[in-house]
Amino acid sequence: MTTQDPEAPEGVDLERPNAARIYDWFLGGDANWAIDRQFGEQAVKTFPMIKTVARVGRDFLGRGVRYLARNGIDQFLDLGSGVPTVGNVHEVAAEVNPNARCVYVDNEPVAVAHSQVLLEKEGVADRHAVLQGDLRDPADIWKRALETGVLDTNRPIGLIMVGVLYFLGPDEPVAQTIQKYLSLLPAGSYFLSSHLTTEGLDAMADAESRESIVAQYQRSSTPLHLRSKAEFTTFFEGLELVEPGIVYLPEWHPEEIESRATKKMANDPSFVGHICGLGRKP
Repeated sequence: MTTQDPEAPEGVDLERPNAARIYDWFLGGDANWAIDRQFGEQAVKTFPMIKTVARVGRDFLGRGVRYLARNGIDQFLDLGSGVPTVGNVHEVAAEVNPNARCVYVDNEPVAVAHSQVLLEKEGVADRHAVLQGDLRDPADIWKRALETGVLDTNRPIGLIMVGVLYFLGPDEPVAQTIQKYLSLLPAGSYFLSSHLTTEGLDAMADAESRESIVAQYQRSSTPLHLRSKAEFTTFFEGLELVEPGIVYLPEWHPEEIESRATKKMANDPSFVGHICGLGRKP
């Protein structure tokens, strides 16, 4: 029987740790519960650099959004947005274009609740929106995202799936789901994504600890599924890849945002175990 914390949003599972809340803890946030912190502490013992790797992932999101904003994209659909923390999409985009807009989507009630509070607190809820939903249902997500009135389908949109696709299992039609979203986007739109990879894992000195982390996540409510670079590349089918193409996180336009964590990984970019890419719809 699940014991519900009176301060937890309705629908929050406190029996098992959750990826969005664990990630929040890695980044130093407070939108997490004891079950998530216990998981995180064990993960740090197993793989001491995991907090730095999490920060590198967050840095990539910021660099990607900044790149897009500088290249004329002023509206974003962030799927699997997670718990809001430093460097949220609308904040990074607003540094370049104060009129930028964003619709956030996540299936974790904590992430949605905290996002709503943040937007209301900042007084920007009229230009941004947050939805609770499953990104595996493009028709529903797209319909509801448009109903917010935030997105204009007559202009390019920045579609974001950063740090989320590896929570979709090997039997899920991930490529088909992405293609459905891409088919709905107007021409000139972009797709920004990252993924945990199997590339080079066997050659890493700490491969055993990384495998232990994956095994630990298998016991959570959000198990991990690593994919190869070749498989990740198929997610960008039909798009024009932006240079430098599919690369490890620290290799992707590090000049966009100064980052201590990303600079720390510059000499061994494969250490983060994440690849990424940005594609443009012709």
